Amino acid sequence: MSQKEVVVSGIRSTGYLHLGNYFGAIHNYIKMQEDYNCYFFVADYHSLTTHPDPKDLKANVFRVVAENIASGLDPEKVALYAQSDIPEIPELYLMLNMLAYKGELERVPTFKDKVRLNPDNVNAGLLTYPVLMAADILIHRGAKVPVGKDQEQHLEMARNFAQRFNSHYGELFPEPQVFRFDENTVKIMSLDGNGKMSKSENVNATIYLSDEDELIRKKIMKATTDSGPQEPNSAMPDYIQNIFQLMQLVSAPDTHATFLDAYNNCSIRYGDMKKQLAEDMVNFVGPIRERAAALQQDEDSIRKILKNGAEKARARAAETIAMARKAIGINYY
Repeated sequence: MSQKEVVVSGIRSTGYLHLGNYFGAIHNYIKMQEDYNCYFFVADYHSLTTHPDPKDLKANVFRVVAENIASGLDPEKVALYAQSDIPEIPELYLMLNMLAYKGELERVPTFKDKVRLNPDNVNAGLLTYPVLMAADILIHRGAKVPVGKDQEQHLEMARNFAQRFNSHYGELFPEPQVFRFDENTVKIMSLDGNGKMSKSENVNATIYLSDEDELIRKKIMKATTDSGPQEPNSAMPDYIQNIFQLMQLVSAPDTHATFLDAYNNCSIRYGDMKKQLAEDMVNFVGPIRERAAALQQDEDSIRKILKNGAEKARARAAETIAMARKAIGINYY
């Protein structure tokens, strides 16, 4: 791959992708692939901390790859690969574990949350999750990492591990920075107005990229609304803002403008608005769903995409490991 700036990002291998994933991450990936040297991986090793059923793992990985490609990610322009196909990642993970300390790992808020939620599954992989995440990034000497607020502390730890390696063994790793590709990154709320759309929570208030047309219509029609504004140009409650935001993303600009005018002059009929939004959402999600389904039927194509992605990723990963081994002194012949 060319000498553009390196961007690294992981894609969870569990759950079904939804509108929040699309507008929060995937549509930015699609823009990034034009201007950056992008390494996008499916984080299947990370998922092992929760001991997924082996029967489900491959299907989940293939589905996530298919949905990302159906959404517009071009495997010719990026390295799209499974984390487990890059043996250099666990090797670097091992090296970085020697520079990570139990106390700092135990203080990570996400670790504390997981211990609280699953006290019977406090495995070493959960504890060292930020170290594996650092290895994912540093293996490509990644400079930029698009992450959400909840992952920023993990990225700060990746910088710490890079600094420690560099100070022990000499400069090798850049310190990866949070990449705000688009300051206007969209956050999609749940249709019931409670928090963000989620892969696993409140499935009836989340629009998935795999949802059938009738299910999309049903979910949109059940979206939380109220009796409408009582005064012209009233401030919108967040759950109403969310419906307008969805319309802005998937409907024609004049459709959005018409309903916004109706809201501002107190003549809005939410039933009509939701019917219109439901049809526009069906037209938006339908082609992605159909393309993803077709890709999932063609497992050979997905295997080929993952194989080609792994070859691109391993080329850079192998360079990094050779340099890391030399820096540490593990080069005997």
